[in-house]
Amino acid sequence: MARSTFVLVNPAAGRGRRRKRVEQYLALLKRHLGDFEPVVTSRAGDEETLLDRALSESIDCIVAVGGDGTWGAAADRIVASGRRDVALGLLPTGTGNDFGKSLGIRHERAEDVVRAIVDRATTTIDVGRVGRRHFLNVIGLGFDIAVIDDAARTPLLRGDVLYRFCALRQLFFFPGREIEIEPAGEPPVRVRTLMLTVSNANYFGGSFHIAPRASLSDGLLDAVVIKDAGPFTRARLFSTVSKGEHEGDPHIVTSQASSFTIRFEGQLRYEADGEVLAAGASPLVVESVPQALAVCAPRASNPGAGA
Repeated sequence: MARSTFVLVNPAAGRGRRRKRVEQYLALLKRHLGDFEPVVTSRAGDEETLLDRALSESIDCIVAVGGDGTWGAAADRIVASGRRDVALGLLPTGTGNDFGKSLGIRHERAEDVVRAIVDRATTTIDVGRVGRRHFLNVIGLGFDIAVIDDAARTPLLRGDVLYRFCALRQLFFFPGREIEIEPAGEPPVRVRTLMLTVSNANYFGGSFHIAPRASLSDGLLDAVVIKDAGPFTRARLFSTVSKGEHEGDPHIVTSQASSFTIRFEGQLRYEADGEVLAAGASPLVVESVPQALAVCAPRASNPGAGA
């Protein structure tokens, strides 16, 4: 079985502060799989080459040891390859590890998560696609990008605390963004937005319960538009969002659809599973790819209902 398992480790995930956690995961895998040689990324962006090389060989599982960015890259390459016989295992060492929260994949359950990988206990899930890039968790634009940029400049914090601190700081500085969003089969809505997310799963930004109704098996994506407002209203909105109690608020528009078309003026930066990308031109189309990927997950997980 070890010969069919490819283990990719991103040592930079979690800002490189999770070395002991990585060692723990590798020890657990070796205990159950036998000896193997993990492949360690050496620089940003080399995951694609390493993953494509592995997918050209006789493997049946890719284990991604990292955070949302590493996980998203692995999912993208598996789905793009057309290898429906390859499962994805996820071991969390990132800053947020948001996608794992929707499937019960948490460090506190390390033994259960590794056992699911070893046993190939999989659940088949939808993924999202934006342009040619597939994503597991969420795309976000506006305030989301400002927070990611701020987090990269804040070296002393990590995890949920880092994202919450940067979000609070950007409440006073982010200027808002004018966009038009059109869910499939519905009329477009033009709005000045603080933030737009289009989610495949439930959580983002270090435990914000952004899409409480999102399911990983319904063929739909969940869009949340937070309208622009003053700093104190923004703070109230984010407190509500963190608890997943924001639906019905007059400052928030939610929608479920198989795809969304986003129109904008000028340049647009957005993030997909934490990786910041640039849209070439308007519009940006985000769509669901139903039942696209087998993910190893502990048995107690409930895909789509949150965790």
